[in-house]
Amino acid sequence: MSDRGRRGPVSGRFYSSTMVAALSPSRAADFMQCPLLYRFRVVDRLPEPPSPAAARGTLVHAVLERLFDVPAPQRTLEHARSLVGGQWEALVGAEPELASVLPAELEDWIEDAGRLVERWFALEDPTRLEPAERELYVEHDLGGLLLRGYIDRLDVAPNGMIRVVDYKTGRAPSELFEGKALFQMKFYALAIWRIRGVVPAMLQLVYLGNSELLRYVPEESDLLATERKLKALWEAIARAAETGDWRPRRSRLCSWCSHQALCPEWGGTPPPLPTDAADRALHPVSRHAPDDADRDDPLEQ
Repeated sequence: MSDRGRRGPVSGRFYSSTMVAALSPSRAADFMQCPLLYRFRVVDRLPEPPSPAAARGTLVHAVLERLFDVPAPQRTLEHARSLVGGQWEALVGAEPELASVLPAELEDWIEDAGRLVERWFALEDPTRLEPAERELYVEHDLGGLLLRGYIDRLDVAPNGMIRVVDYKTGRAPSELFEGKALFQMKFYALAIWRIRGVVPAMLQLVYLGNSELLRYVPEESDLLATERKLKALWEAIARAAETGDWRPRRSRLCSWCSHQALCPEWGGTPPPLPTDAADRALHPVSRHAPDDADRDDPLEQ
């Protein structure tokens, strides 16, 4: 990416060399699920209370990442379980607010996280894996829009074939909702393709909640379609930013929304839009500080 400033793809606003318009899979999914949810998170920046499920997901991800720090023969279940306590202490040290979401039975909660790690060993053998990347931050300039996110694991075979892997501590979705999960993976695959010039050979979602693997073989046509969808999505976000029209979309997911009390669909009233709402909506972020480029939504952990 050039260090020179650029104009936004729709609004024509000029962004400095350190501020860019950006979109992650999570924020894209927010807008598709409910434009008002996107507004609450990106424009209003309303705080959301952390949940035990989200904290557990963060912990399990950290353990599976750190497991590959040791040589293959040492990547045993016993070693993985030994990492759980220390990784939790490290996470709480970095984010003290996480401690407030713990259930009273902390020992049982940590043991539950250990069981999820154990399930992973039944799905993949870490002694036979040598990830090329872990927690890989990727970004791709899509005509002035920065696509960005974190990939849990990237495997590269000796012949150059790439597998994109994402861990989920929840249960695999029904076929009706597989598309949302695969959209996230196609987003990553598009970024990898544009960055490396290689279409990933496999997209793999690892669901630890019910010990399932969801695999998908993408084609170039899939990724081109994803690229078109993201451009159209960004145009829709830009229109909402310029008009201030962030319409709620009621669904079964409303039950898990932290902002239901402010939603007109549930009798609430959103707060007044900030004076810089349009700029916030187009998500200008620090070029060198990806912040929440893509951390899993609690519903997807």
